[in-house]
Order: sequence, then structure tokens, then C-alpha cells
Amino acid sequence: MATETLTLGKALNTGLRKALENDPKVVIMGEDVGKLGGVFRITDGLQKDFGDQRVIDTPLAESGIIGTAVGLAIRGFRPVCEIQFDGFVYPAYDQIVSQVAKMHYRSQGKVRIPMVIRIPYGGGIGAVEHHSESPEAYFAHTAGLKVVTCANPQDAYVMIQQAIASDDPVVFLEPKRRYWEKGQVDLDAPLSAAYPLHASRVVRAGTDATVLAYGPMVRTCLDAAAAAAEDGRELEVIDLRSLSPLDLGSAYESVRRTGRCVVVHEAPGNLGLGAEVAARITEECFYSLESPVLRVTGYDTPYPAARVEEEYLPDLDRVLDAVDRTFGW
Repeated sequence: MATETLTLGKALNTGLRKALENDPKVVIMGEDVGKLGGVFRITDGLQKDFGDQRVIDTPLAESGIIGTAVGLAIRGFRPVCEIQFDGFVYPAYDQIVSQVAKMHYRSQGKVRIPMVIRIPYGGGIGAVEHHSESPEAYFAHTAGLKVVTCANPQDAYVMIQQAIASDDPVVFLEPKRRYWEKGQVDLDAPLSAAYPLHASRVVRAGTDATVLAYGPMVRTCLDAAAAAAEDGRELEVIDLRSLSPLDLGSAYESVRRTGRCVVVHEAPGNLGLGAEVAARITEECFYSLESPVLRVTGYDTPYPAARVEEEYLPDLDRVLDAVDRTFGW
């Protein structure tokens, strides 16, 4: 077993490299992904090793990137598009929703769009406007798109390869504040034996309350669980991993045991993923709940200036406060 300690960003780079090696139809395209290696260096070294016909520097035109990728996908390629920052995806939103998500359905299954749209998302890095947003609900709401997000290096390495191998279009959200966090990665694990792409996972077992999170908030919730354990309260933390389709089987099982549930995400609360998750858990686990399902989210405002972003982002204290409130009913 070839196990290495990698950052989440390096794990993505290694997964992309392996996909390029295994399938000559995989191409990577985006702004500065080639010579520069991407603004976060996720594609570092790939153009040097695979050439500028497979790792392509594009003009600064997100709609052009996605439009070109649609044509490539129809012709049998597997394009991997990088959107530099979350807030830059909106010029391409029309094509993602109107073409990428609907081509397979409109063609009665005759045309597939096997493409991946990589989007670094979320805050916590002190960035300027339009560089720290969480647009996942837009895409999860759109039928025809698969939406996933990784939270640790092992998942980053495996999930990016699984997404590229999928015959469906996948929006692949990368928690940019976690790019530099390290973890063990099994580089030899076959994809067929890996955790399924669209499955949630229990990342910390517990008995007293269930905490559901994804992407950058998984680490925050694990830290909250560690703090709660010092006071004798055991929180079960579940990483949703896939936002569309949602896999809530492990969440239902957990809530039926704990009777309490808190859902955490960075995006604003209004019509966020947490609302859908809370509704489904209430429907499925109503008679097991000891309190309402609570949400800890960003606020219903535009993302703030960097100097006050820590006031906006859910943190350990807000998660623990919500857990405390579930015990107050």
C-alpha cells in the first residue's frame, strides 16, 4: 500500500494526474491552469508533463470554458473545467443550467455530458469580493447536475477521479480554506473499492447528538465534537460529501439513535442545503426527535469584507451553542 501524507490541494493534483494518465480523453482547461498551475497550484506541473493540448490555458471567459467543454464532452472527451473562484462561475451559469444539466435529458439519453466543473468555494482565506462565496444550492437545485464536495485529502484524491470517470456532469466543489490541511492518502486504492462518490460517511461516532456538515465545515464540526467530549457529550459527525444526490441513510440511522440533529454549512441559511436536509430528517425521523432540527449557517447577506469574515463564518462556538439548544427542549 502506497500511503503518503498530502495536503488536500496536492491530493487533488495527484488525482488529476492519475486521471490524465489513465484516460487519454481527459483534458483539463481553465484560466491559468497550465503554465501557472492554477491560482492555488492544483494543476501544477500537469501541462509540463502532458502538454498544452491536454492541459489548456483558456481566455478569461467562463462561459467560453464551459461552452467549449460541452462540445468536447459530446465528442467523447472528458473535460475538467476549473473556475478560478466561486464568485466567477456566474457568467457560465446559463450554460451549466441550460445546456450541461439538460442535454442528456433532452436527447432522451442519446447524448451524455461527462464533464467536471471544479470550483474552489467558501471563505476563510481573507480574500476580496467574489472570492469567498458558497453557491452550492444553485447547482444542487438543478436537475441533471451531480454536486459533490470533499473535506479531506483522501476523499479529494479519490472523489476527483470518480467524478471524472462519471458519465454525468459533476460540479466538484473544493473547500479552498482546507487546501493546505494534511492527511494520509492511499494512492493505490482502486476506485472500484473506494467509498462511492455519492455516499455520506460517519467521520466521528457519537451517541448524544448528530451533526451534519460538508466541505469546509466538516473540520469545524470535528473540532466542536472534540470540545464537547471534554464536557462529556459525544457528538456524531457525518460528512454528507454529496449534495446532489443527497445520501441521508446514515443521517437517519444516527438521528434515530441520538434524537437530536444540527446541520452546518457556510452558505446563507435561506433556502440553503440545511433547509432541505432538516425537512427530510423531520419527515423520516419525526418520532425519534427530541428537539427540532437546528441549522448553523452563514448569514443572509452578501459575503462580508475579509476583515470581518470570521464574524460571518460558522465556528466552533456557534456549533456548540446549537447543540446546547437541542438539549433545552
